[in-house]
Formats: sequence, C-alpha cells, structure tokens
Amino acid sequence: MHLEDFNRAPADEAAAIARTWAHVPRWAADAARRRPFASPDELAAHVRRAARGWGAEDLDGALAHHARIGETPRGSGPEDAASRREQAGLSDADEEVRSRLADANARYAARFGRTFLVRAAGRGPDELLAEAERRLGNGDEEELREACAALAEIAALRIRDAFAPEKAGA
Repeated sequence: MHLEDFNRAPADEAAAIARTWAHVPRWAADAARRRPFASPDELAAHVRRAARGWGAEDLDGALAHHARIGETPRGSGPEDAASRREQAGLSDADEEVRSRLADANARYAARFGRTFLVRAAGRGPDELLAEAERRLGNGDEEELREACAALAEIAALRIRDAFAPEKAGA
C-alpha cells in the first residue's frame, strides 16, 4: 500500500486500515480525520502521541485482536498475519522457555486481568520471557502505561511495515 492510498481512502476505509495497526477505534477515527500524513513516520508519531491518552478500555479492546506471546495466531486477518511475523523469533524457542512463557502469561493475566502485550519483533524468546517477568513486578498504573506504550510501539512498526517500499510495489 502507498501512503497516498491511505490518505485518499474514504474515512471509514482509512479508519478500518488504521485499526489493523492498533485496534483503538477512537484513535483510528482520529487518524482518518487528521489525514493527509506526509510520511509513515508522521503517522507513527501520531500513534505514539495518542497512546499517552489511552486507558484500560482502549487497551483491552485492542488486546482482543492480539495473539498471546508464544501462541500461534489462528486467524487469517491482517492482525493475525502481523502477529505471526512479529512472533517469528519464538519459533526456535526450546520447550522450557515456551513453558515458562506460558506460565508468565498466566501469572500476568491473573495479576493484571489482561493478556501480556509486548513488542515481539526483533526480540528473542529469552528477552521476551525476561520482559514478562520484569513487568509482573509493576504496579497497576505503571503496567497500564507500559502496555499502552507497547501497543503504540507495535502499531508504529506495523505502520512502517505497511508502507515499506516492497509492500507498496516500489
């Protein structure tokens, strides 16, 4: 996709595209209203700024469209395809790390009442496990901020990926 295509799309279509990057409907609608964006970096900066105002409801809604770390996404939608690419580094995790990550996911859900969210792209299994363990020590508000920041980081990467020259046919 070319950025120009996103900038020219009808507002409802542009918002639907934006929800594949971060499934936060009010952000996606705002991104559609604020077009045109001059570059993918400008759009990525917009999501990072918006994330500072996201709360538990925004995060929980977005998490409904994210696979758990260490679990293979089963759907065929754009979010599932992105999660498969982002979690590709976990494919070589040994069984012990997979088991410990599953345990950390369960403890996180029990502790915070939601799925653990972290940028997986470019990180190995041991790093993801260490991040889950570290964040289990967060207080509720601190963790909400970190999880929203992780969602924004994932969205920014997905935005850059969507407009990468090889994706745009350039």
